[in-house]
Amino acid sequence: MTSRLGLLAVSASLTGMLIFTGCNKPPETPASTPPPPSTTVGTEIDDTVITTRVKSALLTEPEVKAFDLKVETRKGEVQLSGFVDNQTQIDRAIEVTRSVIGVKAVENKMSLKGPTTTAGDKVDDGVITARVKSALLADASIKSLDIAVVTRKGEVQLSGFVDNQSQMDRAIEVARGTANVRNVDNQMSIKK
Repeated sequence: MTSRLGLLAVSASLTGMLIFTGCNKPPETPASTPPPPSTTVGTEIDDTVITTRVKSALLTEPEVKAFDLKVETRKGEVQLSGFVDNQTQIDRAIEVTRSVIGVKAVENKMSLKGPTTTAGDKVDDGVITARVKSALLADASIKSLDIAVVTRKGEVQLSGFVDNQSQMDRAIEVARGTANVRNVDNQMSIKK
C-alpha cells in the first residue's frame, strides 16, 4: 500500500510538472500574428496636436512666413520643410518650433528661395505641385499622405516621413516623371 501511494504521488507530481511546463514546448504563436504597430493612436493624436501647435506658433511669428513652410510630426520629432527667404527665417522657425510643448526634436529640411518669382511662375508651380501629388496618390506602393510637396520655379521639394528607402526612391522617381518638373529636392526621412 505504501509503494502504491508513493507511485501515485510520483505520478501526480510528474503530471503536475508536465502540465505546468507544457512538456517543455515553447508557446505557440499564430503565423499570421501582425507585428505591433509602429505608432499608437495616442501617438498619432499627440503628433497632430504638436503639428497644430507648431503651425500656430509659426503663424504668430512676424519674422517667419509660415505659409511657405510644411510641418510634419512623427513621435514628437518635427520636420520643417519648404522655402524661406533667408537664413534668419530658418533659424527663427527652428527656435520657435523647439519652444513648443511636446516637441522632442526639430529636423530642418527648409531651403532658401532663389530670385523672386512671377505670378505666372506661382501658378505653374501650383499646377506642378497638384500633378505631383496626384501622381503620388495614384501609386499604390507609396504612402503619399505622409509626403508633403512644395514647388518653386519647377523645383519640387518632397518632405515628410516614409516607411523605407524603396518608398523614398519611388516617390522621387514619380516626381521626376511628372510634366514640367525640372528638379526634385529630397527632404524625406525614413520613419524610426
